This record gives sequence, C-alpha cells and structure tokens, in this order.
Amino acid sequence: MDLFGDRLYQALEQSEPEPGMLLVSDPIDGMGGVFPRSILLLLEHSDTHSMAVVLNQRSDVAVFNVLPAWAEIAAKPPAVFIGGMHEQRAVSALGVLAKGVPMDDHPDMLRVANRIVRIAMSEDPGSVAHMLEGVRIFQGLHFWGPGELEEEIAAGEWYVTPALPSDVLTPGNEDLWVNVLRRQPMPLPLFATYPEDIGDN
Repeated sequence: MDLFGDRLYQALEQSEPEPGMLLVSDPIDGMGGVFPRSILLLLEHSDTHSMAVVLNQRSDVAVFNVLPAWAEIAAKPPAVFIGGMHEQRAVSALGVLAKGVPMDDHPDMLRVANRIVRIAMSEDPGSVAHMLEGVRIFQGLHFWGPGELEEEIAAGEWYVTPALPSDVLTPGNEDLWVNVLRRQPMPLPLFATYPEDIGDN
C-alpha cells in the first residue's frame, strides 16, 4: 500500500470528506484487504462519526429472494450488495432520481448529493418507482469513529472525490473502481490499469 497510498494519494490535492463524496481505496489493500479496489459513498460525516456504503461489492443473493417488492425497480444486476463490514443486519436502499424529477421533500427520501437519495426501507417501492432511474439494495454499512476517517485519508488510504449518480447504478459488466479513477486528474487514470492480481502483471 505504501507505494500507491503514501506516494500518490498523499501527494495529491483532493476534496474534503462530506456526504455525497466517494472514497476510492488503494488497489492493494482496500479496507484492510476485505474489500480491495473498493468505492465507498459517504452517507454521513461529522465530528462524532462517519458512515458509508460500499458501492461495488455484489453478493450472490438476488433482491427478489429477500425483498421481492423491491426487485422490480432494482438496477441490474438485481442483487443485494455488501454495503460494509458493520451492521450486517442493516438493509438500506440508495436510489437515483430520474432527470427533471423534483424530490419535493418526500418524507421517506433523504438527498445525499445531486440526484442520489437514501430511501427508507419502510417505503412502498411502487409509490416511488416513477421518480427513480433505479435502486440499489445494500446489506451492511461501514463506520468510523471520531477522527478515524480523517486519519486514514491523511495516511493515503483513500482518495476523496465527488460521486456521480451513475456510480450508484453501475452495471455488473463495468468496473466502478476503474471508471472512477479514469475520470480523475492525472496521474490517477494511469493507475486504472493496475491489475486486480499483481501476479497478472
């Protein structure tokens, strides 16, 4: 991790962490090796804690098998995603508002950034389907205590950058980690070619 994190992430100017920002892990040891090449979306960030969800770790569980009412509006691939190592029983939904659709202070939606929204699991999916491009279902979350996320960023473990709505609904045949790196300032796009297994190099 030293070659990538300490010499690259620490050397680059990046955005401050806040809700709606992405955390891009280094390619070797993302989240302690549990979720390498991971992309996290910050949902909450304050002096007391930070909370995020991993966007690119798909499970083998189909949404239809556990939450059939949500399956119809689940984005492809319609699987439950592993949102983090904490709160493993917690299930959450992220959606992307359709272009031009106002949220109108919907009581069961909370805007994260631009068109990205958190949707209460108590919500009837049918009542919001017309407002959304799609929904992603997550099980688990990732938490940091006071100052912990800032320490990890300072150590070069994360690159902080704004999220796009399309990041939440990335199709299964695309590599979100690669996509996010490719749209960053140089030299980060060069590292998008870093192999998943260094032995392949």
